[in-house]
Amino acid sequence: MRKVKIGIIGCGNISAAYLRTVRSFSVLEAVALADIDQARAKARAEEFGVPVACSNEELLANPGIEIVVNLTIPQAHRDVSLAAIAAGKNVYTEKPLAITREDGAKIIAAAQAKGVRVGCAPGTFIGGGLQTCRKLIDDGAIGRPVACSGFMMSHGAEHWHPDPAFLYQVGAGPMFDMGPYYLTALTTMLGPITRVAGTAGIQISPRIITSKPQYGEEIIVRTPDHVTGTFTFVSGVIGTLITSTAVWGSVLPRIEIYGTEGTLSVPDPNSLGGPVRLSKAGSSEWEEVPLTHGHADSHLMWGIGVADMAHALVSGRAHRASGAQGYHVLELMQAFLESSRDAQYAHIQSTIERPKALPLGLPEDLLDD
Repeated sequence: MRKVKIGIIGCGNISAAYLRTVRSFSVLEAVALADIDQARAKARAEEFGVPVACSNEELLANPGIEIVVNLTIPQAHRDVSLAAIAAGKNVYTEKPLAITREDGAKIIAAAQAKGVRVGCAPGTFIGGGLQTCRKLIDDGAIGRPVACSGFMMSHGAEHWHPDPAFLYQVGAGPMFDMGPYYLTALTTMLGPITRVAGTAGIQISPRIITSKPQYGEEIIVRTPDHVTGTFTFVSGVIGTLITSTAVWGSVLPRIEIYGTEGTLSVPDPNSLGGPVRLSKAGSSEWEEVPLTHGHADSHLMWGIGVADMAHALVSGRAHRASGAQGYHVLELMQAFLESSRDAQYAHIQSTIERPKALPLGLPEDLLDD
């Protein structure tokens, strides 16, 4: 199998995790890194043995690069992705696809016009945990799905992230930062969503950073830090979701899916592994279900969607962590906030097909038969 060369724009906190994934998939080769701070790009390149640290423009001009991985902050996703598309590159961007549906639509339209692909994180649904859940649902283990719930409850990142302020600006917050994991997982398992009702607010502001190097600095929160809502799938399944960085502790599950014949407890969608647990109708007991798929190791999670896109470029198939799904999730997230603002349902215009399930029995460094 030939290697697909990638270049990464944005060498911040998450880039190291992506570069560790590159080492784990033989289809990937990182050949260049770029950052607005070129010293940071150079340091990351030296750390991971990437041959070139350069400017964005130099990276985009490199004819050997097939995929540009956009790891900039959300507010820069649109401009960086559009520049890469204009240069004729396939783009895989960190979530969210953009910070508004209008910007997301521009990215999708530009890629279609240029004949290149757009991929969007998260790719965690490709991992063994969520693929096992999808197989159980598709095989009828809980009967017909009727409802689901998801809960992302935390107190934010200012106590551990080295530069957390952007997480409290428009285009971030718990819905835009962590909501993609939950909504991508749910739409992968249950299909597209057609209607949303949301309530959202800024509950804690200002926030004081307790991590280094910005210890003691103040963050003014500019986007809701507690977002809750209900939604309806095209299939008729009814969902509930809370994303919050305004709570100190919670014992709520990550995701549960309720069916006519049982309940499925889904693992953290911000992971690749388990546990997957099943409660069948008529029983008060939970059983842990062995994973049916591999690719469950946490070190693969950040770049598994890039690896899948690379396999897809080699084989010609559709890639799983698609721009279409990234756009659908973006529209859903914006809809929660707009529904809260307008005090009415938000109707979703986009739709998707569920990405193809992963084959059984793949080696850990491959995502194709």
